[in-house]
Amino acid sequence: MYNTSFFKKMLVAASLVFLYSCDKEYNAIGDELIGDNHFDLLQYSSDVVAYNQKVGPIQSNNLPVNALGIYNDGAFGKTTANFATQIVLATPNPTIGEEAVIDSVYLTVPYFSTLKTTNADGSHEYELDSIYGADKAKIKLSVYESGYFMRDLDPIAELQETQKYFTDQNADFDNLKQTLLNDNADTSQNTQFFFDSEEIVETTKDADNKVTTTRSVPAMRLKLNAAFFANKIINAPTGKLATNDVFKDYFKGLYFKVEDAGSAGSMAMLNFKLGKITIKYKAKTAITTDAETVKEEQSIVLNLTGNTVSLLQQSNANTDYTTAVTNPDTSLGDERLYVKGGEGSMSIIDLFSTPGRLETIRQNNWLINEANLVFHIDTDKMASGYEPNRIYLYDLNNNRPLVDYYNDATTSSDTKKAKYVFDGIINKEVKTDGTGRGLTYKIRITNQIRNLIKNADSTNVKLGLVVTEDISTTNTTVSQKWKTPINVTSVIPSFYIQTPRSAVMNPLGTVLYGSNPSVPADKRLKLEIYYTKPN
Repeated sequence: MYNTSFFKKMLVAASLVFLYSCDKEYNAIGDELIGDNHFDLLQYSSDVVAYNQKVGPIQSNNLPVNALGIYNDGAFGKTTANFATQIVLATPNPTIGEEAVIDSVYLTVPYFSTLKTTNADGSHEYELDSIYGADKAKIKLSVYESGYFMRDLDPIAELQETQKYFTDQNADFDNLKQTLLNDNADTSQNTQFFFDSEEIVETTKDADNKVTTTRSVPAMRLKLNAAFFANKIINAPTGKLATNDVFKDYFKGLYFKVEDAGSAGSMAMLNFKLGKITIKYKAKTAITTDAETVKEEQSIVLNLTGNTVSLLQQSNANTDYTTAVTNPDTSLGDERLYVKGGEGSMSIIDLFSTPGRLETIRQNNWLINEANLVFHIDTDKMASGYEPNRIYLYDLNNNRPLVDYYNDATTSSDTKKAKYVFDGIINKEVKTDGTGRGLTYKIRITNQIRNLIKNADSTNVKLGLVVTEDISTTNTTVSQKWKTPINVTSVIPSFYIQTPRSAVMNPLGTVLYGSNPSVPADKRLKLEIYYTKPN
């Protein structure tokens, strides 16, 4: 747990010079200097108000990463994640050849994985990342031809804005989907699908019967219906494959739909833009003669790029969760903060909620050394669920990162742990086996508080708290609009809430202790300020 701050640790050595104990804490404004020191390091804890805000259907098109599958969380409920994407020709206007016959059609979407072992026979063992649910838990997976055309630009905005698509548009794709069945009896690719960590192994023979083995990273690999693609691609009407603009109108894309398969289910985070459909076929080409019967092996690749949308359905919601997000205590704050990604929930935080408190601090001319918000996890409610690795705090009034986020240039080999001074990374209990449940999240807002105290005209903005899938600037600073904007005038006058893209990408949630006085003092959310008083 967080018993000391970075600044206090640095002063341990300095205490030998200044004869000052860094462990001494002061919790009230106005304590006097000790002895003849030129400064005192003091700690002040300020009450804040934090409460829940439900996130309804939200813009979810063209996310860098999308969820697919079913995830059951005892603290929140069940999330079902479907997905739709346009597809494009890797090479537009392909020359197909004559008398073409398809050998196979495969859809491949790589998983996030880490190589663990390379065996003597050249095979590899991998560990999958960002998979939520029991190992090899089954779901029913269907892949359809989408009948819903996803525009680039919004005609309502006179084609001046990108078209928005939202998490609740499952029905639009369900109503227009067309059968694109997997062309095999392997139930692990459809009715009993699971996210498999095995590497992909392919063998081919050349004209001399020499066998070549190709190994690739674990992926969703589905054998698709050859007859469908023969009709749709090989025998496409004239001009339909000429350009990708024409092609996207002709073949509107794929719709991935998941359903229960008799188990708890599982969910994966995927970068579908790395996915592709490979059509392998044989055909006569310009270099063959009429007398020849041998056809040349060829392929057409379709990339899963273009417009996409993450389609989320929430069901079997936990009663405590539903009550908390629909009846927030905006005066004293909520006992528990339910922070869930996607079409979930967030928290709104009001610093210095007691009238006059901020002004009193300003008048005392404090020198702020460090300021933190420490969130304690309700370990009982989160005992069985997956925990988000990070939470993210931002300026809710202006839909932008805090100055502490911008000022933090720290990097990490794991990009999800970059900006670790700004923090928000889960702090877990340490066990001998390397496992452990989460205890706290800490977010450093030192510069945010400094600016508020130094500049009397600075606005004490509301802060938004969400989970994050990626702390990188691209995914964090971009906001996703709510389908039905809510003007929360009692919270932020004339303001419509938006949510950072990184939170929409993450399907997980966490339950934190809030600011309500009924929460035990050692768990209650507070703003901790370490400061120096001038002489």
